[in-house]
Amino acid sequence: QFHLVESGGGLVKPGESLRLSCIISGSDSNYYAIGWFRQAPGKEREGVSCLFLATNVPHVADSVKGRFTISRDGAENTIYLVMDNIETDDAATYYCGAAPWSSLQVPCGLASSAYGSWGQGTQVIVSS
Repeated sequence: QFHLVESGGGLVKPGESLRLSCIISGSDSNYYAIGWFRQAPGKEREGVSCLFLATNVPHVADSVKGRFTISRDGAENTIYLVMDNIETDDAATYYCGAAPWSSLQVPCGLASSAYGSWGQGTQVIVSS
């Protein structure tokens, strides 16, 4: 059972950058994907990016491709989401979750229903 804790959110202006952190504990298994999701008020939870722990292969949603990067610091058991060139539509509460994953050929998926062990979330506010 994973325990995930997000941090790094805050108030940013359009065009600025932000790095979110998801600290992982509770399981040593690498056959999981850690995903970043976001949810704005009144909207469904949206998958942003995920990373398969066994291979460190990422998957980034088309909506943020080229602006968001997911990475892993194994020594610190942390998954980062670097958000560059932030847009007003990026404002949301960002969550990380864990999903069982075993495919070495297919990138991890971004369906929120497959994920669990959600953290408490970190809020990103975008305002000029």
